[in-house]
Amino acid sequence: MHKVIYDTDPGVDDAMALLFLHRHPEIDLLGITTVFGNASVETTTRNALFLKREWNIPAPVSKGASVTIDSARAERPWPAMVHGDNGLGDIDVPETIDLPLDPRPAHRFIIDTVRAHPGEVRLVAVGRMTNLALALKEDPEIATLAKDVVIMGGNFYVPGNVSPVAEANIHGDPEAADIVMTAPWKVAVIGLDVTAITTMSRSYLGEMAARGDKAVKQLDALSQSYIDFYKHAVEDGMMVHDSCACVYAVAPELFSSISGAVRVVCGGIADGQTIVRRDGRHFPPDGAWDGLPSQVVCTGIESERVLDLIRNTLLAA
Repeated sequence: MHKVIYDTDPGVDDAMALLFLHRHPEIDLLGITTVFGNASVETTTRNALFLKREWNIPAPVSKGASVTIDSARAERPWPAMVHGDNGLGDIDVPETIDLPLDPRPAHRFIIDTVRAHPGEVRLVAVGRMTNLALALKEDPEIATLAKDVVIMGGNFYVPGNVSPVAEANIHGDPEAADIVMTAPWKVAVIGLDVTAITTMSRSYLGEMAARGDKAVKQLDALSQSYIDFYKHAVEDGMMVHDSCACVYAVAPELFSSISGAVRVVCGGIADGQTIVRRDGRHFPPDGAWDGLPSQVVCTGIESERVLDLIRNTLLAA
């Protein structure tokens, strides 16, 4: 069993990934930590509680960061054109959900859970990396105690989706992402290089909904406006960014990768750009790169097999 904390900002593709984690037989979902990104943290936390209630997910929800780790950064508008005004495709979601939150802030929940299960907890982070960075700043030793970190974010050999060089999750808090990438733990980065070529068609999702239970039908409903948004890039379908990261957690053999130190540009016209210095390449000494841990950067994916695993897992209930 993979013990997982899911750090998320629901978010349409976050919702599909959550249902995957909840239903995969090899996942023990220890907690859901929320962060701002696809909407305010108040909205993403409400959405996490809503999905927990609707899908009978036992894992606790802990509310996380509401601003970037560098407080001087100005907040950008929420991407309502992507995820809807309520973050879940504007399906009917109550203003409040009558479920308790874990009393700890998300970064403290992460610290406590990692320490309670040393060497066992995998952090799957599919939003801004702020909660993970805050946890590292408060308790750097967790980098030696976590099993590993799987991130949906970044882009290395393909264009960005919020600037020519930056992907949205990393661009949303570059300083936090750089802290996470350079910490002495194992990180696997599942970015646009693989997620942008892994698309689920409207008909594929519709067939899942026809065969599936209430949760899959609900997932189909909340994904419709998201699919509409992607019409500029995908023919009647959507990129399943966050689910790719969750699939990697249980089936890394469906991905190909390179390894090397990873840094994030903080500021300027390349703000949020992710850069890998591949292992085996030699450069003059440089304090910005030397001595950093080697991380995994995914560059290839067996998209059809990934989609089939998502479908089979969601329909297994």
